[in-house]
Amino acid sequence: MIDAHKLSIGLLLPIEAYEGAIPKMENQVQLIQRAEMLGFNAVWVRDIPLYTPDFNEVGQMFDPWIYLAHIATLTQSIKFGFASVILPLRHPLHVAKASASLDVLFPKRFMMGVASGDRPVEYPAFNELYESRSTRVLEHMAMLRDLWSKEFPTYNNEYGTLMEKMGDVVPKPLHKNIPMYATGHIGGVNLEWIAKNSDGWIYYPRDFAFTKKVIQDWHKALKQEGEPSKPYIQPVYIDLKDDPDFEPEKMDLGFRLGRNYLLDMFLELGKIGVNHIMLVLKYCSRPASEVLEEIGKEVLPHLK
Repeated sequence: MIDAHKLSIGLLLPIEAYEGAIPKMENQVQLIQRAEMLGFNAVWVRDIPLYTPDFNEVGQMFDPWIYLAHIATLTQSIKFGFASVILPLRHPLHVAKASASLDVLFPKRFMMGVASGDRPVEYPAFNELYESRSTRVLEHMAMLRDLWSKEFPTYNNEYGTLMEKMGDVVPKPLHKNIPMYATGHIGGVNLEWIAKNSDGWIYYPRDFAFTKKVIQDWHKALKQEGEPSKPYIQPVYIDLKDDPDFEPEKMDLGFRLGRNYLLDMFLELGKIGVNHIMLVLKYCSRPASEVLEEIGKEVLPHLK
């Protein structure tokens, strides 16, 4: 779904600047519709079950499955995805059915990042062990592949028991699979396993030299495991200034900069192997609508 041989630009919701943990969520559908018209590739939502004061971030606030369906219904072609589903806190049957439903209802548009979660308070709230989160992700991913691709699959594990010919998950995804992009090291899993078993890798924004080394390790792991090219995805926080030649200043997880340097940043990240960038506008000092217009009209055309 994300091309492993070129760079595309998406948006991590909410598309707005805000202080604290709770966004206003104003005019989000209109902004997404405009982003679609301007040529942004995708919008992404986060799976954050609980507001945790220590993290001070709730993402788009609404339930991600419901909100993705809402967005998809009111748009035409822009891709949409999770960054990322916290698999250990959900049952595979629910994830398999909900994700397959989005895949069938909105063909060639739905993508799914998967993660172990990094908020310890959520685990006892769901009666799950934080220490087992990486193992649960591996089990969950394997079960999803079976539930999507096989008729009447069986399992007997901590998730429960499904006996032969007793029950099946419908609908199935259109291609019997949905791209799953692993986030980080999903609780401590080595990169070779991620290269072998995921459809791509979502990693965190770092300086260019570190990112280049991480991508080199990713490509090395893919080659070592005999896998084809798979996309590397990352978010970047930006504050796009009015002055197109405003020189970059570092800020938390990104840059304050003008559009000419934003284009330079995109080109440099694409050169070192980033395939998709999720822009985050939380710290923007200008209205999100202005930022989208400027990037869509003055920056994205240069990437095509």
